[in-house]
Amino acid sequence: MAQWRWMTAGESHGPGLMGLIEGVPAGVPLTRDTIDADLSRRQQGYGRGGRMAIERDQVKIYGGVRHGQTLGSPVALLVENRDFANWAESMSPDPGTPDRVVTRPRPGHADLVGGIKYGHRDLRNILERASARETTMRVALGAVARSFLKTLGVTVVGHVVSIGSVHVTPAPWSLDDFARAETSPVRVLDQEAQAAMMALIDEAKAAGDTLGGTFEVMAFGLPVGLGSYVQWDRRLESQLAAALLSIPAMKAVEVGTGFQQADQAGSQVHDAIWWNADQGFTRRSNRAGGLEGGITTGMPLTVRVGMKPLSTLMSPLGSFDIDSKEPFLAQVERSDVTAVPAAVTIGEAMVLHVLAQAMLDKFGGDSVQEIQERLTSWNAHVRKF
Repeated sequence: MAQWRWMTAGESHGPGLMGLIEGVPAGVPLTRDTIDADLSRRQQGYGRGGRMAIERDQVKIYGGVRHGQTLGSPVALLVENRDFANWAESMSPDPGTPDRVVTRPRPGHADLVGGIKYGHRDLRNILERASARETTMRVALGAVARSFLKTLGVTVVGHVVSIGSVHVTPAPWSLDDFARAETSPVRVLDQEAQAAMMALIDEAKAAGDTLGGTFEVMAFGLPVGLGSYVQWDRRLESQLAAALLSIPAMKAVEVGTGFQQADQAGSQVHDAIWWNADQGFTRRSNRAGGLEGGITTGMPLTVRVGMKPLSTLMSPLGSFDIDSKEPFLAQVERSDVTAVPAAVTIGEAMVLHVLAQAMLDKFGGDSVQEIQERLTSWNAHVRKF
């Protein structure tokens, strides 16, 4: 079984972020511009902070790609941190005396528990890796998965559903609608909600506070039959939940109409089965979010993610110094008012990684052509079932 294995390395203010993927089939079209486009999307959004004015993330490809196509060997990527020029001494790997020491943990962050777990008295050793800056490389690697899935007819898109108390008016979104979200400062499909969200962000910034929200990721073009019910960890719901909750600040995931279903009768929840000669078996509704029994139904995959407000507050909460044990206001690091619009791109990346593995699990193959042939044969079988 082919494995889509990937890892990241690097610190927020270190020299850069590195990533490696093994399992990318040969023949996937891939360029630096393709990856940079998603890196740029991650940096956008109303409510972002000063770090985005410093970094202009661009990828360097160090292996696995030749003349715009993957080779079948591991793909190695690097994104340099421009801000490292201001941190070269503080973040040096060479022996020395640390400066910019952090001893005041922030409520809601990994600072305190990470320090306790790893025995660090300088909490900078925690926050540098626990920082959401790490998701830059997740997005870069996700762009590789996006390019792979595109060759199989799969498109993954996302949009913001809410920021703070402002929610988008629900609608049955189609793939064509999502281009509008990319032109919105808060990545929404509802213009009235956009104005209200931006006003709420301004209020939170003036108060030194932060805002969370929810976003939705959808995948179009998936075949029937990805995932499995035979073991708990092969159900796509479990894989998606684990991947999405691994993103810093994410606290909830729902598939389809999710939590709403807990309040409804079964007749209001389940999707009646339909059949016609052209499509075979399908559904006329999609409350299940494209998954039944841990397996894709062929309908659009729909997952929604809840993000808590960012833990770094410009008007900080109370904390205690880990050395003196004296009370202080918590450490203030450079931060955003909200990062929900940016989180959409990160959420897409995590869904892309899960779906790339699911495709390899189902169809295998060492090259794109081999996988495409198996997918075509499978789709013909499904239509005749």
